[in-house]
Amino acid sequence: MRIGIIGSGHIGGTLTRRFTALGHDVTVSNSRGPQTLRALAGETGAETATVEEAVRGADVVVVAVPLMGVPDLPGDGLFAGKLVVDADNYYPDRDGDIPELMDGTASSRWTAEHLRGARLVKAFNTIQAQHLLENGRPAGAPDRIALPVAGDDPEAKRTVMELVDALGFDPVDGGSLDDSWRQEPGTPVYLADRDADGVRQALAEARR
Repeated sequence: MRIGIIGSGHIGGTLTRRFTALGHDVTVSNSRGPQTLRALAGETGAETATVEEAVRGADVVVVAVPLMGVPDLPGDGLFAGKLVVDADNYYPDRDGDIPELMDGTASSRWTAEHLRGARLVKAFNTIQAQHLLENGRPAGAPDRIALPVAGDDPEAKRTVMELVDALGFDPVDGGSLDDSWRQEPGTPVYLADRDADGVRQALAEARR
């Protein structure tokens, strides 16, 4: 699969490492330009590109940038029809006051409104990068961590759940994008490293 990754920080860099190790064709980009990604490319074999190039050539796009940077991502229909994995979280101390999110809109719904036409799926936002890198386990392992996956497009969600499984984690259906607040920071599932039943229980226990 051709995977474009926007963001080379903790989660973006980790997914670059993991997906290339699985044999996917990965192109990584960030806001500072391809020249800043040479070390990561040399380590992983991933290609480097501008954000626009990474998106255009991808079957799946991962967005792993500070949420405040989402409105600065390219427009002009670049994301229309693309399967986009939203790995972002809203941290007010870092991202500032975003009125819609402060009023209760799920951050993934807000992101989807900026990335017009994208088939957006929320995933990889509940786990520490080091655990994502090191703690994948074979299917059926008793200590396998589960990750929630939320989205409105059933086919897109299924594809992302297959990627989660291939990385060594149990995918759990987290509902629609409007339900994805249940896996945001401050909820029981966030950074909890639970198994599949534990993730389902945590999603059900989430309160605003």
